[in-house]
Amino acid sequence: MRNAFAKAMTDLARERSDVCLLSGDIGNRMFDLYKEVAPERFLNCGIAEANMMSMASGMALSGLRPVVYTITPFTTTRCLEQIRIGVAYHEAPVVIVGTGSGLSYAELGATHHSLEDIAILRSIPNLHICAPADSLELVVHLRDAITQAIPTYIRIGKKGEPDLHQESTILGIGKAHLLQSGKKFLLLGVGPILSEALTASENLRRRGIDLAVASVGTIKPLDHEFLLRMVDEGYDNWISLEEHHRIGGLGSSLLEWLADNCINSVRLRRMGIKDHFVHHLGGQSYVRGSEGLNADSIIELLESI
Repeated sequence: MRNAFAKAMTDLARERSDVCLLSGDIGNRMFDLYKEVAPERFLNCGIAEANMMSMASGMALSGLRPVVYTITPFTTTRCLEQIRIGVAYHEAPVVIVGTGSGLSYAELGATHHSLEDIAILRSIPNLHICAPADSLELVVHLRDAITQAIPTYIRIGKKGEPDLHQESTILGIGKAHLLQSGKKFLLLGVGPILSEALTASENLRRRGIDLAVASVGTIKPLDHEFLLRMVDEGYDNWISLEEHHRIGGLGSSLLEWLADNCINSVRLRRMGIKDHFVHHLGGQSYVRGSEGLNADSIIELLESI
């Protein structure tokens, strides 16, 4: 996903003279083409993320369209006050991109995990929160954020994630859609972990269980019309899936939506990291498995319902 981000930023820099890129001392070689197109609009801000966020806020309030990029925990929780006051309070149109979200850096331990970012940032007003499932959805979200000039946080994976979408016309900030149709059971997920859900859906179908899989894409705002349609179509068993703590993330957001809309016909089961720090060290797939967030875990849950 990060290579797709670099290409999209290069394209945007060609198209718009107000687009700027601020990096927290990562991805320098990855942005070589961007720097050829707009060298004066690339700033390596070093390991000083709070300062970088304040710089971006000032640039945005001066008419530019800055995009801030670094590893997810360092572009979110490390500079939370600057996001809350400098960006969101002033409605400064900064796009905050966190790479290596969730357990992408599982082998580096809890300092590099980003399992609280959605919960923390979705409580801040004036801030859209996106978690694209693949590179195509990422590019659409990035372009939407630049065009709409609304403060936006986009959490992305690292590299090598599979493409899950076939077309971009159905994508966008605030849009959810089905990746796989089914009956009765509906899994709603965000981010690249949806590849695990699609694998599970295929295996479950061979066992006579039809699981629909939806990419929510945007946690804030949720796609109200899509969720209502899923209720109307008779999906009464929902499962939320996210590479994030269960507390405060997509699952919590869906529970709030169900309560706010007085919908009691749906039972929602949440799949996410339990309320603990993850101490297992290993690759992302290994830690997903140890935390019950892979295709086998989804199958086990569905067969128990």
